[in-house]
Amino acid sequence: MLRLAWSEPRLRPRLTALFVALVFIPLYSGVTALFYLLDELSPALHRVRIEKPVFVVGHARSGTTLLHRLMVSDAEHFNFFVLYELLFPSLWQKRFLRGIGTIDRLLFRSYFKRKLVAAEDDAFEGARDMHDIGLFIPEEDDFVLTASCVASTWVALFPGLPAFDVYYVDEWPEKRRRNVMRAYAAGVRRQLCLSGGHKIHCSKNPSYSGRISSLIEQFPDARFVVMMRDPREAIPSLLKMLEKVWQGQGWSEARIEQSIEALIANSVHTYLYPIETLAKHPDTKWTVVDYRELVSQPKATVEAVYDALDIEMTPATSLALDAQQGRARAHRSSHSYGLEEFGIAEAQLKQDLRELFDRFKWDAPPNAEDNFEQRSEHG
Repeated sequence: MLRLAWSEPRLRPRLTALFVALVFIPLYSGVTALFYLLDELSPALHRVRIEKPVFVVGHARSGTTLLHRLMVSDAEHFNFFVLYELLFPSLWQKRFLRGIGTIDRLLFRSYFKRKLVAAEDDAFEGARDMHDIGLFIPEEDDFVLTASCVASTWVALFPGLPAFDVYYVDEWPEKRRRNVMRAYAAGVRRQLCLSGGHKIHCSKNPSYSGRISSLIEQFPDARFVVMMRDPREAIPSLLKMLEKVWQGQGWSEARIEQSIEALIANSVHTYLYPIETLAKHPDTKWTVVDYRELVSQPKATVEAVYDALDIEMTPATSLALDAQQGRARAHRSSHSYGLEEFGIAEAQLKQDLRELFDRFKWDAPPNAEDNFEQRSEHG
């Protein structure tokens, strides 16, 4: 991060990045580490075990967020993080903040929470068209590694790909890889301790497509859902989102272009690697979900995921999914970005992902989408 910040030719992003790297990160990480040490005094934390977690992976903008939020609406089964719990990952930090929330609800009828939500509605108004974000909204739990500087969030703030990599974790040296996975597990255990150790942790992280083997190594009974969406839609959507973020921060065009090129190569890997890796683990339960099916048949798709992963569908969950169907079916972006905007040759992309194009019939006429069969495979 320091090298990236120091080598940036533009003054504003260089100074901002240097402040983050030299001031914010040491303070934030130091406070988080201190609270993590205090957490160890809690006997309940040492009794928590992470059993049969579920990981929703796949290319960004492929419906991972939609599926995750449909699943975690089943609060009876699943443990998950909302954003503020990821920014303050310690058990004691979350207990303190939840206590403040309880006081606000009981004494002030949630007045201060409503004010906070209204403020973030204004702050995130432009961003939410691309990704629904908020302090009290379920979010990808990679944020729990923010203090360790290996969260994918940092890529959005430091566009230094391929030098600054937090994706290809499976290719990292063994010691570093295991340290990262232990840090991730420590964050999940704290959330389970707070929310209920009997629950199944449900995670959504597109960037974890590059750490499938590491996840299985850390959690041998892990289960996976791999989202699939036409790469001609998902890839340029991700590139445009990050390009806007980086341009808004003022990074140089050369730095942005270099990172975009690295992301394009990364995108092909994201489509191929999860399926190829999971196929090598016959004892791991996993399934594939087509984005079109999720949008057109959300309840049936989630029911198929439950069945593939051996999770019980309770009557309460079924009713909750009924209530979510309208919202899920409306999950269509108002933006359309083309491959040509980023210099991606469609013919080359089809060649790189030929097996997937054939399997998911992404070249089929639009009116054929209503007739595609449910595709689900698992070990």
